[in-house]
Amino acid sequence: MIEIGNISKVFGDRKIISEVSMYLETGKVNMVIGQSGAGKSVLLKCLVGLVETDGGEIWYDGRNFTDMDYEQKKELRKEIGMLFQGGALFDSLTVEENVAFPLEMFTNMSKSERLDRANFCLKRVNLPNSNKLFPDEISGGMKKRVAIARAIAMNPKYLFCDEPNSGLDPQTSIVIDNLIREITLEYNMTTVVISHDMNSVMEISDNIFFIFSGQKWWEGKRNDLLKADNKELCDFVYASTFMKEFKDFRK
Repeated sequence: MIEIGNISKVFGDRKIISEVSMYLETGKVNMVIGQSGAGKSVLLKCLVGLVETDGGEIWYDGRNFTDMDYEQKKELRKEIGMLFQGGALFDSLTVEENVAFPLEMFTNMSKSERLDRANFCLKRVNLPNSNKLFPDEISGGMKKRVAIARAIAMNPKYLFCDEPNSGLDPQTSIVIDNLIREITLEYNMTTVVISHDMNSVMEISDNIFFIFSGQKWWEGKRNDLLKADNKELCDFVYASTFMKEFKDFRK
């Protein structure tokens, strides 16, 4: 579990995150939703230590991340898997080498052990025959699956996904959603997904947190979302044609 207690972040005279608190449960897909510019990505960067908070605390299973020094944070980050919005694969490395990269950086595994683990992870994301290909030789959906394989290579306790379906077609998005859901349950990870894709929210979320103007404006479950009496949340949710049709269908 990750516990966020009243964290804030200020850039200049602008407060991007304002006293946000959350409980992000283990073995669950915790979705953070909101409009572009609401503060979702800054929140994620605070959680992994890419941006220092200006107030509040972040706890990883009882460990105060906020109070850790550089080396302590570096050690904890070995337990974190990160799926970046664009995949962030290294163009000069093969698929196999991309997945093995964190193992080479952070473990004492031999080369054969790293390759075995990389191959295992690639099979887990249904890419068993792509090892020697380069990123520019595979599709966008395959790149995301390679990035997921790399994110789980270190067998993380925590998985962060920043807009995992960005740039993908609806069918491929479903594949990525299902994969995130499956590995969350399989590895009992605390998974945090930043998204504005309401299809994904309704398909795989366990807990939903709505960020509005840097504040946690609402939280609940999927079923609660459809009954919420919160103007800003409803405006965001039903801006999607899919959600409008879904709402009408349930009437």
